[in-house]
Amino acid sequence: MAPRNSPLRNLSIFGSTGSIGQNTLKIAARFPRQFNVRALAAKQSVELLAQQIQVFKPDLAVVYDADHAGKLARLLPEQSGVTILHGDAGYAQAATLDGVDLVVTALVGAAGLKPTLAAIEQGKDIALANKETLVMAGELVMERAAQSGSAILPIDSEHSAIFQCLSGQRRQDLKKIILTASGGPFRSWEAQRFSGITVEQALDHPNWSMGPKITIDSATMMNKGLEVIEACHLFNVGVEAIEVLIHPQSIIHSMVAYRDGSVLAQLGIPDMKTAIAYALSYPQRLAIGQPAPDWAAIGRFTFETPDLEKFSCLALGFAAGRKGGTAPATLNAANEAAVAAFLNRKIAFTQIPRIISRVLERHAFNAAPQLADILAADAEARRLAGELIARELPEADNQ
Repeated sequence: MAPRNSPLRNLSIFGSTGSIGQNTLKIAARFPRQFNVRALAAKQSVELLAQQIQVFKPDLAVVYDADHAGKLARLLPEQSGVTILHGDAGYAQAATLDGVDLVVTALVGAAGLKPTLAAIEQGKDIALANKETLVMAGELVMERAAQSGSAILPIDSEHSAIFQCLSGQRRQDLKKIILTASGGPFRSWEAQRFSGITVEQALDHPNWSMGPKITIDSATMMNKGLEVIEACHLFNVGVEAIEVLIHPQSIIHSMVAYRDGSVLAQLGIPDMKTAIAYALSYPQRLAIGQPAPDWAAIGRFTFETPDLEKFSCLALGFAAGRKGGTAPATLNAANEAAVAAFLNRKIAFTQIPRIISRVLERHAFNAAPQLADILAADAEARRLAGELIARELPEADNQ
C-alpha cells in the first residue's frame, strides 16, 4: 500500500458535497502546497458544488445527469474555466483525468464501484471512503489494484485505525482484527421498542455526524457488517479473524491483536478529519489541529458484545461475508433499497433486516462472479427488494 512519493498530490474528489468530501476540501484548503483539486464529482447538490468550484477552481466537475449539469452551468460565471460533464462517462473521466494521482471515493453506495475501478485501472491511488466498493467486488478490486500498482488507503475511521495498527508489524503475527462500534442510538433499547423507532430517532447519532444513509446503517449496525466484509479484503483475512466489539465512547477506533497477546489500538476523538488527513498524506501526518481526547473527562472506556438477535443486520453481514460470491453485493443492494424506503417513511425500522434477509434467500447466488455478474446481482437485489417493499410489506404506520 505504498502511495506515490510526491510533494504535491493532485486530487479528484467523488462525493465532494457530502460530509467526507467537504472535510477533504477543508484539509486541501489548509495545505495548498500539498494538495491541488483537479476534479470534483457529486450527484445533485449543485448549489454547494458551484461554491466549491469557485473556491478550488478544478478543471472538471461532474454531476448525475444533464439537468443537473445545466443547472450547475447556470450557477457559475461564464469564465469559470471548468468543464462540466454528467453521468457514467463523466464520472469515468473524473476518475481517470490526466495528472490526477489520488482519487478520493466518497460517493454513497454502489455508485462508487465503477469510478473506483476506472481509477485503479489507470494506476491511480485511492483514498477509499466508499466501503460498498469492496463489499460488492472486493476480490476483483484488490486484484486489479495489485496489478496496476494502485494503493488503497482507507478513510473509514475503523479501517484507518487497523491500517495504522498493522503498520510496521509482521503480517504473520496477526491473530485478530477487532472492529469497534458505537452501538448507535439504540444500543441500550429493548428489542420490543424497535418497532416504534422513527426516522428522526434513527438519524440522531450519539457520537458521529454523518450522512443519512450511513447514520441509519449505524443504527441498524449494518455499517459494521459491511465493514467486516471490507476489512476482509483490505487486510486479506477471513471473517473468522474479525471480531466486532461495541465501544460506546467511540475513542478507540479499532484494534489489532497479535499472537503474543499484544493488542495495538488507534485512539482519537470521533472526527473523520483525522482519518481523511492520514489517507491524503500517508505515510506522513498533517498538523490539522485536531485535539487529543480529554482522558480525564472521558474517565473510562467500556466494551460490550453486540446482540446479534437485536441487531440482526450485523449477523447478516457476517453471514454474507462468510458465503462470499455475490452474497455481499446482494446484501449491500438490498440494504440500500431498504434504508431508502425507511428514510422515505415507506417501511418500519424493523422491516429493514427482514427485507434484506428475504432478498438474500431469493437471489441467484454465484460463487465466482465477474464484474458483470456482480452488477447483475446488484440489480436483481434492488428489484427483489422493491417488490417486497411495494407488495409484501405494509407502509409503516408509526413514522
